[in-house]
Amino acid sequence: MKLVLDRRASAILYHLLTGRADRRPFLLPANICPIVPITFLKAGVPFEFVDISAATLHMDLEAAADRLRRRDCGGLLYAHTYGEPSTPFDFFAAVKAEHPSLLLIDDRCLCAPDLEPEPRSPADVLLYSSGYAKVVDLGFGGYAFLRQDLPYAPQHLPFRPAHLKALEQAYKESLAARRPFLYADSDWLESGGDLPAWDEYRRRLADGRQQAQAHRREINAVYAARLPAAAQLPPAYQNWRFNLRLPERDRVLKAIFEAGLFASAHYASLAGIFAPGFCPQAEALAAQALNLFNDRHYTVSMAEQTCDIILGLLS
Repeated sequence: MKLVLDRRASAILYHLLTGRADRRPFLLPANICPIVPITFLKAGVPFEFVDISAATLHMDLEAAADRLRRRDCGGLLYAHTYGEPSTPFDFFAAVKAEHPSLLLIDDRCLCAPDLEPEPRSPADVLLYSSGYAKVVDLGFGGYAFLRQDLPYAPQHLPFRPAHLKALEQAYKESLAARRPFLYADSDWLESGGDLPAWDEYRRRLADGRQQAQAHRREINAVYAARLPAAAQLPPAYQNWRFNLRLPERDRVLKAIFEAGLFASAHYASLAGIFAPGFCPQAEALAAQALNLFNDRHYTVSMAEQTCDIILGLLS
């Protein structure tokens, strides 16, 4: 596979989409980060959402396979919810065998960054990020391993930070109000520019991964020991943040913020917001998901205080 590097993983995705003379729709998981469908909108490539599986929290593979049987699709983007690293290689192989012209993207942006391509993967693209709030946060950067013969023509796009800020505000307002997002193109996507050589970038990724994983183990140990086991997602889902499912999530989140601490509630179902449809499993997860911070900005003391707040509300 060949390696590509850019300012953002979404820039790589954009270059891949615009480099194809294919306007058949893509299938995306309903709980994907909003910047992904917005990148498709910028590229002018249509998409549809597939619900997630209640068992895996990833794209429902049976629903995706059924959609592919009924619909002529140009691609499928598979994402790893909360960075859970398992990969459905058999599903990928079956999809590529039945639909050889389909572009299969394995979006691993919430996973710990791999420094070599997975040799078993039938995916055409293995996409990673080292941007804001990722497992290794270098403050910039995305990279991908691409199938050797896959066309890829990067562009240097005009970029204005104010446009990105306005876009983020607009889609957050749409999500909060659960109303359709209306995209207006602007210079929000940063690409190209001054990038380190791969050897330097790789070294920073390797060092950052080691530090990030050590810190996460320390913080996660606090959460795992103190919080109710029934509310915790399985350990494989606790790499990006430490994730709970709580029926009273909003009350807990409010109390955490009022104490001057931090948590988040990702990821909302995007069905009905960025494209028509309703995805009940993604909606159900979004209503209960509480992502507790475990990155370098969060200390053991902060994690202990967060646990105190949650346990006080659940008691």
